[in-house]
This record gives sequence, C-alpha cells and structure tokens, in this order.
Amino acid sequence: MASEKRLFFLLSKAHRKLFRHLDSACQQQLEVTLPQLGALLFIGKHPGCPQKAVADALDLNKSAITGLLSRMEANGLIERRLDADDARVVKVFASDRGVQKARTADPLIKALNQEIGREFSEQEMATILRFLHFILDRFE
Repeated sequence: MASEKRLFFLLSKAHRKLFRHLDSACQQQLEVTLPQLGALLFIGKHPGCPQKAVADALDLNKSAITGLLSRMEANGLIERRLDADDARVVKVFASDRGVQKARTADPLIKALNQEIGREFSEQEMATILRFLHFILDRFE
C-alpha cells in the first residue's frame, strides 16, 4: 500500500482513519466527541460568539451545527442565548463543565500531535504543514 499514489483517495482514507482514531481518544479520555471538542476550543477562545461563527470555524452547515450544539447543550457543555439586540442571533457560551473539558484536552492534543509527527523529521513536518495549509488556502 505504500506505493499507492492516488492523492485524493489517500487523503480521503487518511482523513477518515485519523478522525476515527482522534474521536475515539476524545470520547475515551474526555467523554466528548472530536467535533464537540473542536467547538469547545473555539467557543473558549470566542465566548458569546454567534452560533454561525462556530459553524464556520468547524466547516459545518446549519443543520449539522444545530444538532451538534443541541447535543452539547443537553450534555451541559454549553449554553445558548439569544442576542439581546437581535433575536435571530444565537450566542454560544461554554458552561463550567465545557470549560473544564477544554482545559483537560491540552495534554491529549499534545500527545496526539506528537503521535502523528513522531515518524517525521522537522523538515518533513514543515513540508506536511505547508501541504495542508496549501489545501486549506487553495480550495473552498
């Protein structure tokens, strides 16, 4: 399989496999899913942000973010409040439990990043990061 050269196929397969691994680690160690952790980390840096900002940050559509945030709210990870000036805008805040989950995630995130990068030199990692940023910047 190391000789496989279909880039799109490999990216897709690697994404699915890595996502499953990371999601499993998050659920086992933090009792949250990977998307929930991503949302908590974003909300932690942007308290009171609009629900749409969370959707944009996680690249989720309206129905997906609504479902994700509903599950998070039901699990006591976040609070949603209507904007006082515009009732169409829903603002999102991490609950105390959500803040604690996000804080607890730092060692897990560092360990997972080390696990992923362990097999590569600094120069190889720089190339991998440049490649990933190219994809993020180039494609909508």
